Amino acid sequence: MDEEPGDEELMQRYRDGDAAAFETLYARHKGALYRYFLRQCGNEGLAEELFQDVWMKLIKARERYEPRARFGTWLYTLAHNQLVDHYRRSGNRAALHESTGRTDPETLPGAASETPDQRTHSRLLVERLLELLKGLPGPQREAFLLREEGGLGVEAIAVATGVSKETAKSRLRYAVRRLRDGLG
Repeated sequence: MDEEPGDEELMQRYRDGDAAAFETLYARHKGALYRYFLRQCGNEGLAEELFQDVWMKLIKARERYEPRARFGTWLYTLAHNQLVDHYRRSGNRAALHESTGRTDPETLPGAASETPDQRTHSRLLVERLLELLKGLPGPQREAFLLREEGGLGVEAIAVATGVSKETAKSRLRYAVRRLRDGLG
């Protein structure tokens, strides 16, 4: 049974000229990375622009890539820095921590076996979660999204956002607590 290569191996293959390795990395991470930007900035056009910019940076940096950390940590560090740079260039630094994303709960998949009542309940829960997510302070929202969308652990969140491990852990803990409390 062949195991699929890990992200770090795929990035090394891409660095060495394997275009198919890039396609696999892109397929694995495109949805989560786009949702990270959308929920951070709340603007589909801007999210798409930032998303494309990160992939272009990755392409340009491929020859220098060395797996010093998990690929996801490296990718979301690029994403975090791209978002910060955008708000610095736009002169709207406060927006980084005040931005929110939106998702239409009607477009989220449900289990095929759900009854109409269960689907309605699930939709209402998703709507409530998205509202609560919008209400989180920016650093807490980012830590939560990096964990949930990016699959990053506390140490990787700390690296990606340039804070200490304890700060990342606190932000994540407070975000989860606020979301749980808000969901009842």
